[in-house]
Amino acid sequence: MSNSSSITHFLLLPFPGTRQLQLLHFCLFLAIYLAALLGNGLIITTIAWHHHLHTPMYFFLLNLALLDLGAISTTVPKSMANSLRDTRDISYAGCVLQLFFFIFLMSAEYFLLTVMSYDRYVAICRPLHYETLLGSRVCLHLAAAAWVCGFLHALLHTANTFSLPLCQGNAVDQFFCEIPQILKLSCSTSYLRELWLLVLSACLYCVYFVFIVVSYVQIFRAVLRIPSQQGRHKAFATCLPHLAVVSLFLTTLILAHLKPSSVSFPSLDLVLAVLYSVVPPAVNPLIYSLRNQDLKDALRKMTTGCLQKQ
Repeated sequence: MSNSSSITHFLLLPFPGTRQLQLLHFCLFLAIYLAALLGNGLIITTIAWHHHLHTPMYFFLLNLALLDLGAISTTVPKSMANSLRDTRDISYAGCVLQLFFFIFLMSAEYFLLTVMSYDRYVAICRPLHYETLLGSRVCLHLAAAAWVCGFLHALLHTANTFSLPLCQGNAVDQFFCEIPQILKLSCSTSYLRELWLLVLSACLYCVYFVFIVVSYVQIFRAVLRIPSQQGRHKAFATCLPHLAVVSLFLTTLILAHLKPSSVSFPSLDLVLAVLYSVVPPAVNPLIYSLRNQDLKDALRKMTTGCLQKQ
């Protein structure tokens, strides 16, 4: 047995023992990671390059891409490196930083998605008041609030989690440092304090989700009054995937953190973790941005311009 003062490193979840399966895991995560880097990188570059995209909607998309890049870079590269080197180690400080930055970025992202649903509601349902309600200063304040709230949320959970005495070994049954897996190592009832914080965070996330759903319901009501069938189809094709991704993220996140220990299995925990930590940053560029015609046109112009210069 060990306590938190004597732990110098943690052991992450080992992937299948054969070398071939470890390399398969490396290749799979590498493909997902490269797709996330490419998609989010193109969004950031395109929006920064074209001044006509410097509007509230694209400003929020730029922030979303930055958060996605940071979130997936916090967990996936370390897991890939461990598979490639056939090791499980992560230092104590590395585990603390990984947990902090992942919570920081994902919390800020969820707050930002809530802001983005409000942005779409104002743009579609109250277009005449758009400049008043979402001016440049308001947008900067909302984006800053997302980052600050994410930072404070991560600081609270990280400090509380790693202040617990750990005496159940140092094996974390996950491919990255995750709060539920760290709590399993605690030998004190003090972990209930962090559990209640997780419940409160889940309630807050549910409030955000209700706000998102209400915003999209209002958008759907406005869209149904559009006489053009093509316009209605375009709006639904845009909004429904947004709701699907947010629902997937929230459901799997809450299940992973609050499900009873009696239904905790390594394979189930791994699937849930991948669904809320790896899938959203990889698919968000496609769902939120790369299906946008203005963004696609700007990307095409930028690519053509770069090729002509060569």
